[in-house]
Amino acid sequence: MAGPGRRSSTFTRLLRHGFTDPSAAERLLDGSELAAVRNDPVLLEALGATADPDLALLGLVRLLEAQQGRELLDTVIAAKPLRDRLLGVLGASTALADHLARHPQDWQALVTYEPRDLHPGVEEFERGLAEATDPVSLRVAYRRCLLSIAARDVCGTTDVAETAAELADLATATLRAALALAQAAAPADAAACRLAVIAMGKCGGHELNYVSDVDVIFVGEAADGVDEGKALKSATRLASHMMRICSETTVEGSIWPVDANLRPEGRNGPLVRTLSSHLAYYQRWAKTWEFQALLKARPVAGDLGLGEEYVAAVEPLVWKAAERENFVADVQKMRRRVVENIPAAEVERELKLGPGGLRDVEFAVQLLQLVHGRTDPSLRSGTTLDALQALAAGGYVGRADAVQLDEAYRFLRSMEHRIQLYRLRRTHLVPEDDADLRRLGRSLGLRADPVAELTREWKRHAAVVRRLHEKIFYRPLLDAVAQLAPGEARLSPVAARERLVALGYADPAAALRHLEALASGVTRKAAIQRTLLPVLLGWFADSADPDAGLLNFRKVSDALGKTPWYLRLLRDEGAAAENLARVLSAGRLAPDLLMRAPEAVALLGDGDGGGLEPRSRAHLEQEILAAVGRAQNAAQGVTAARGVRRRELFRTAAADIVDSYGTEANPAEPDQGALVDRVGGAVSDLTAATLAGTLRAVVGEGWGDTLPTRFAIIGMGRFGGHELGYGSDADVLFVHEPQDGVDEREAADAANKVVAEMRRLLQLPSADPPLLIDADLRPEGKSGPLVRTLKSYEAYYRRWSVTWESHALLRAEPVAGDEDLARRFIELIDPLRYPEQGLGEEAVREIRRLKARMESERLPRGADPKLHTKLGPGGLSDVEWTVQLLQLRHGRREPGLRTTRTRAAIAAARDAGLIAAEDAATLDEAWVLATRVRNAVMLVRGRAGDTFPSDARELAAVGRYLGYGEGRAGDMLDAYRRTARRARGVVEELFYEG
Repeated sequence: MAGPGRRSSTFTRLLRHGFTDPSAAERLLDGSELAAVRNDPVLLEALGATADPDLALLGLVRLLEAQQGRELLDTVIAAKPLRDRLLGVLGASTALADHLARHPQDWQALVTYEPRDLHPGVEEFERGLAEATDPVSLRVAYRRCLLSIAARDVCGTTDVAETAAELADLATATLRAALALAQAAAPADAAACRLAVIAMGKCGGHELNYVSDVDVIFVGEAADGVDEGKALKSATRLASHMMRICSETTVEGSIWPVDANLRPEGRNGPLVRTLSSHLAYYQRWAKTWEFQALLKARPVAGDLGLGEEYVAAVEPLVWKAAERENFVADVQKMRRRVVENIPAAEVERELKLGPGGLRDVEFAVQLLQLVHGRTDPSLRSGTTLDALQALAAGGYVGRADAVQLDEAYRFLRSMEHRIQLYRLRRTHLVPEDDADLRRLGRSLGLRADPVAELTREWKRHAAVVRRLHEKIFYRPLLDAVAQLAPGEARLSPVAARERLVALGYADPAAALRHLEALASGVTRKAAIQRTLLPVLLGWFADSADPDAGLLNFRKVSDALGKTPWYLRLLRDEGAAAENLARVLSAGRLAPDLLMRAPEAVALLGDGDGGGLEPRSRAHLEQEILAAVGRAQNAAQGVTAARGVRRRELFRTAAADIVDSYGTEANPAEPDQGALVDRVGGAVSDLTAATLAGTLRAVVGEGWGDTLPTRFAIIGMGRFGGHELGYGSDADVLFVHEPQDGVDEREAADAANKVVAEMRRLLQLPSADPPLLIDADLRPEGKSGPLVRTLKSYEAYYRRWSVTWESHALLRAEPVAGDEDLARRFIELIDPLRYPEQGLGEEAVREIRRLKARMESERLPRGADPKLHTKLGPGGLSDVEWTVQLLQLRHGRREPGLRTTRTRAAIAAARDAGLIAAEDAATLDEAWVLATRVRNAVMLVRGRAGDTFPSDARELAAVGRYLGYGEGRAGDMLDAYRRTARRARGVVEELFYEG
């Protein structure tokens, strides 16, 4: 033994051979089982070559303890094939080590090393299971066969695809053995029917995992002379018994669950159907995913003739699935549902179902098979890697991309296999513990720094898979139109059109023309476009209107293609290209604003263009007033102001779209209220700055530095509440006060001329959207003077003011002009909108009558009230009038209620105890949703609207903006009705009964 404080040479050697607990390993080597060979370099070398030397040594000692005599130890030392196989398994799987400890003679299954043992098929496995007479012995025989598969796998004799095929063949043999046991137990049932077992999923595709549900479908027919109903009952009993034999836990554990839920109607449908019943279901009721699942159907047990009939009958239906309406939407919806069901804490570790996982490759390959397999039988393989190879050979996927995806898929499947092999448990989660990661990395041949190397390789391959839509869906389309690599197989025009239709493009011929115009040729511009377009096409396809996205991109590219910075921005600034794709395909408003001045694309990048953060009102005013100051005349100045407004409207709309859709780097903003506040604040500040600049331009041209009268503009309605939408008019009041010594008539004439000129210049036809000024909320409405002096307002409000005017003044806030005059106007109206004694009962009744009349008279004929965001029950009007009634009644007493903003007033009413917290949340949610819908309608249609669009594509675009995926427009409408209905209940209580 080594002296105190010194490590033995064995300890050092064990460390060098990869042991993590050399002290425990020394003790095991010193034990009686291994004492004779403890210093044998061959043994230590072999242990050091395993995934986990400590685990392999412990497993070997346990196995030797269960032996009679030295046969095993002598064979391990003498025979390298057995040594590598046995220790390799013991170092990779505690579950198989446990099996060997319980069945110590099963190591002999690893001794033979003849060519036929290297790649066994179903027959060899059937022989291995032949002696099983009951579920327990079947499990033992199954594990013995599994032992040989694992040994070939960990030693590198078979690759991951061959291992998966062997596992599927073993499953086939096991299903046959289980069915034979069930038939032997019920010979009368076996005689009464023909029963075929169809493998589905990974077993059907010949690519099974170590531990996985085995998906099956059962087909039954009556034997000659047997009643069909009786035969199906017999077949169902046999099928159920077969499933239990495989699935139930015994003293030897279970084999794997047999899952028949892919059958017609799932778990609600009969377990066994006749062939004609299957066909009737598939022809009439089946969903897209069911045809996708049938890609892998393969008869494996029972009556194979009947199984072949089944496959032959359903195959034509499978290859017509891509012609179904909403085919791609259905496939993508199923993929999204899979991802959405992963617990958030596990997404990053989810090897199979997470983003960049195995299921992404499988879904994509199956989608292309269904699209192109209609006309190309070479693509009709149930095995993912074989299908990927066939897609590359046919030009449907680029060869280099196919090689990358093949490598990524193999690596991820190898990880999955080794993770499951350890305990023989069904899992797809990458472990978090360093010891587990070390064993996993070493099992894959990563020995220098197993944990770091494994993490790096895993992330690298996952990144390849995350980009797979770009690689396998879209790049071949660019190769087809660019035709730069002669001799390389590529998509035919027909196949290119088929693919574009499948990916959601309604006009594939136009899409191909756009692609050809953008990407053909050998110029640097075309080369950059060929790099960008595969990514952009995927983002367009993720929208409700891919065709519009691509068309708009071509228009922007045609306008900016010769500018040196445009393509460089999209290529080099990570966010710019994705932001542009989202903006161009989300509706009409943002692209229309962009086309009028395409250089605003620069705002979408990360650099000096200012990004998508809204600018402050002070910043906007400063820029607009500076532009007005440089202008030659008022018209030029207002043109400049409107140009800034157009650019900033685009910035606001683009930010809103990007935040609502989310990007690969940043998920969608979850706080809907924050999105509404951001748009309302930005558009209101922009409108105020535009009015300030226009006022300066008009006054400067007509009167120089000083107008004969002080002049102020008061925002009203949504403008005063900082809640303007994209299509809102500017509701205002105009107030003036003659300068000292100026005649009142002269002052009034000047004020009226200013207003008239401002309105004219802001509505002149131009490339910039007009800004409509609405002064209808002034005293006496349209009948009253457009501009009044402060004294005139005071006299009117003291003598003639009616309740609705006090109501309207709740939203009054200065926005432009003389600040002192505006302040005094607010001081004048405060007692009206926040009356000292609150509202009398008569005034409350008047407000309620007015609201009821407005609901009945203003709702457009034919509109569905339940979906009208402004006047419908639970809509904007309901919420706002309810809150404003509280402000009129309690505003004098509760300072928090003295706000022009709806959401702030709701919160203040809640804090003051005037509304229950739950009711306040209901009102706020309804108001935010209705506002979001109005913003969405304007973004999508390019014109304002208070109801959901009737056009299906526009409705889908509104849904995408609101966070509803493809095909979920109905869910969106249901959610709106539900939210509005709850809000109406609160309104009934607070407004009409409170």
